[in-house]
Amino acid sequence: MENLLTRLGFSFFLYFFISFDISLSFSPVDNYLVNSGAFLDSTVDNRRFVSDSSGSTHAHLSSPQSFSLCAGTLLPTLPPIYHTARVFKAPSKYVFDVKDPGTHMVRLHFHRFSSPNLNLVDSRFHVLVNGLVALTNFSGGNSLGPRVIEYLLCVHSEKLEITFVPDGESNFAFVNAIEVISAPRDLIPEIAQSLNGDKVENFEGLNQQAFEVVHRVTVGGAKVTPFNDSLWRTWLPDDDYLKLSEGSTRVYFSGKIKYQEGAASRQVGPDNVYDSARLIESKNASIPNVNLSWEFPVIEDYKYLVRLHFCDIASVSLGLLFFNVYVNGHLAYKDLDPSAVTNYLLASPFYLDFVVDADRSGIVSVAVGPSNKSMAYAVDAILNGVEIMKMNNLMGSFDGKLPAELVMKGSPRRSVDFLLPLIALVCLLLSLSVFMRRRMDKVDSVTWSKLPMDVPETTPKQGKQQLSSKV
Repeated sequence: MENLLTRLGFSFFLYFFISFDISLSFSPVDNYLVNSGAFLDSTVDNRRFVSDSSGSTHAHLSSPQSFSLCAGTLLPTLPPIYHTARVFKAPSKYVFDVKDPGTHMVRLHFHRFSSPNLNLVDSRFHVLVNGLVALTNFSGGNSLGPRVIEYLLCVHSEKLEITFVPDGESNFAFVNAIEVISAPRDLIPEIAQSLNGDKVENFEGLNQQAFEVVHRVTVGGAKVTPFNDSLWRTWLPDDDYLKLSEGSTRVYFSGKIKYQEGAASRQVGPDNVYDSARLIESKNASIPNVNLSWEFPVIEDYKYLVRLHFCDIASVSLGLLFFNVYVNGHLAYKDLDPSAVTNYLLASPFYLDFVVDADRSGIVSVAVGPSNKSMAYAVDAILNGVEIMKMNNLMGSFDGKLPAELVMKGSPRRSVDFLLPLIALVCLLLSLSVFMRRRMDKVDSVTWSKLPMDVPETTPKQGKQQLSSKV
């Protein structure tokens, strides 16, 4: 009995220690967790989501027509924040006080459940985050389970607003939960590398941009849940994105990941991402002539931030690993030497940021492979994690080409239907104006001469003949 109590006590201590270490590794100044539509607070992964019905000052809800909705069937496997939702029948917004200006993470939680009164599948709405168009004609996602959409944006004002706009009078908007968290200073650096074909240039002001997280994967490892990430992120396995893996192997590391100041911190990537990888390894005197490649579906006509995570957890010694990095089929980094990047320390993580344009293929591809400096009987390429983040377009939108002003009217689709005839009418009027101006210019181009005052009188016929001779 005493041994059992001892083991239970040790297990509780270990669980408490792990939870304490993870939760306190980063303590954000702004940390708003909203349980939308719920009457009670809920705890998920040791995080307390506060009810927006309690009248607390946690988040200011401005909604002329909204109500709480509870799922008809409560699934015990789902976190409690997905059992309720806040439903909006008119444009509404949450307002959060910003105490720590800079990059903030905004996560919107959606789960389309049904109830006796309403089915959330029938929703259609638009979402704006601090004036940026985040979602248009959205209905909560196509998946059966919950969907979390994450944005990172630089906030300089004292308020951050999230606005929900139903699409038309007969529709409604909803949300299950919201997270607004101030990010670590080193999460988004100031400079990245911009790729245009094989041309590489500096992209400055990266930390002033806004992003939507499209893909976040751990390479070679298992799924990483928010409980195991200091910023409460989810990292999916890379299996669905891996295209060419011939000659590659997975590797797992049980030692300590050695974070260094100025490189990747635990907030940039957790241990669970850096302690696994896929690699190409030469097992004889010849170097494999293969690349490891991944393909990620994206939407064209946007720029994307591609972040690649590296940590040499496989080499037996320093200075043995050299490889090339490719993005969208172009050489992004030649002869990458992890030992030199990490000041000659194994198992020390770092990352590379590239800004690329998405073409009509709808794919952002990533690949690593041996370089001219790769060595036999050594690791010849490695990758630990990938993040793909969409950047907003010139209209300030992550979803379409309409500005926030039109989206706020409630129906971007009808706005487009109205704008197209208007644009056609303007073009027609401009064409008529150009045509009339050319006619007038043609008339004005005729040279008229003043008749002399001392000429003798002439008949009309003579006058016409004289005038025509001067023209």
